[in-house]
Amino acid sequence: MKVSVFGSGYVGLVAGACFAESGNEVICVDIDQARIDGLNKGVVPIYEPGLEEMIKRNMRQRRLQFSTDAIEAVKTSLYHFIAVGTPPGTDGSADLQYVMDVARSIGESMEDYKIIVDKSTVPVGTADKVRETVTEALKARGMKVEFDVVSNPEFLKEGAAINDFMNPDRVVVGTDNPRTAALMKELYAPFMRKEERFLVMDVRSAEMTKYAANSMLAAKISFMNEIAKLCEQVGANVDEVRKGIGSDSRIGPSFLFPGIGYGGSCFPKDVQALIQTGVGNGCKMDLLQAIESVNNQQKSHLLKMIRSVCGEDLAGYRFGIWGLSFKPQTDDMREAPSRVIINGLLAAGARIVANDPAAINEARAIWGDAIEYREYYYDVLKDVDALLIFTEWNEYRRPDFERMKTLMKTPLIFDGRNLFQPGKMKDIGFKYYSIGRPNNG
Repeated sequence: MKVSVFGSGYVGLVAGACFAESGNEVICVDIDQARIDGLNKGVVPIYEPGLEEMIKRNMRQRRLQFSTDAIEAVKTSLYHFIAVGTPPGTDGSADLQYVMDVARSIGESMEDYKIIVDKSTVPVGTADKVRETVTEALKARGMKVEFDVVSNPEFLKEGAAINDFMNPDRVVVGTDNPRTAALMKELYAPFMRKEERFLVMDVRSAEMTKYAANSMLAAKISFMNEIAKLCEQVGANVDEVRKGIGSDSRIGPSFLFPGIGYGGSCFPKDVQALIQTGVGNGCKMDLLQAIESVNNQQKSHLLKMIRSVCGEDLAGYRFGIWGLSFKPQTDDMREAPSRVIINGLLAAGARIVANDPAAINEARAIWGDAIEYREYYYDVLKDVDALLIFTEWNEYRRPDFERMKTLMKTPLIFDGRNLFQPGKMKDIGFKYYSIGRPNNG
């Protein structure tokens, strides 16, 4: 099958590579000439485990190409996936200008039947707007061509996107046309060999499903973080509470790990967008607003803990940091809790030296020379007053604690991801503060 994917960002590159991997001929289209030139040279602009190798393999086998030529892509492909960004506006609602630009481009070039697929995360009603935009573009050309607009939201976890796409929990397709549903099912058939997980529903329900799913996961995170703060006040251990409620099959253990808040490109944006969808339809989303509020407060929780121990005036303090990205296995720092905490530390006069296995370049783009960077994570520990842990990368989980003590000025750790056990840290001579557990400071 012939597929075009408009947008060579995170979703577009993963979708394009995975469709090519399953034997399709794929063209990824982007208006950014520099990005396309880089991709054609094998330079992948995002970090995602396994993606670079998959892209290069399918380019060698001529199943995957990158281009700025939208006209050629539209003419040669049946399926057209819109996978461009939908950044939040000033009020939190999704900005659809790039989606509509692609829809217009397709309408200006198509000459026969096409399936236009909204893969970007878009508000309810977007498919109708895409349909109108394509129809207007065709009308301006004096043409009447059959096409269908489908909602096919992505459910990819950064750091595990390849596996999520190749072995999906479910594929949601929103369409009212049985023929289109059958064609979409045929495209996704290679990913459904072990189990049938193909869900067809009306378009608006499919659009809502993406926002509802991410908001539910965000709710679990914010709920657990709020419980963790209460545990700190009453002397309970959130690790035990998490096990106690996670063993209930109605709740489950996923997304119940307390920390310093969620970030990234999906949860913050999607919760805000769903709140604004409610506002626009006269439906106040009290729970979603609370979820967002709890998360914003949680991003400052570790900073408050640091100040309670070290004082409000942090001038002269030197902090080492392990982890900058919002989660492991990605370089994504959008809405990362590390940004809030580091900005607060810098404003208080502290000095920062940081390590992250993937996000150093992203951090440099944000802070420049305002903080120091180290490629090797033990190197951030030299003469620091405390270590701060923001991201639970695997390499941080089993450190040499005795070595750490010889490097650090003070054996003091503020752990925003609860990597270590408080009792053990006390026994080996560390002052250790974590989230929602009895601290040994």
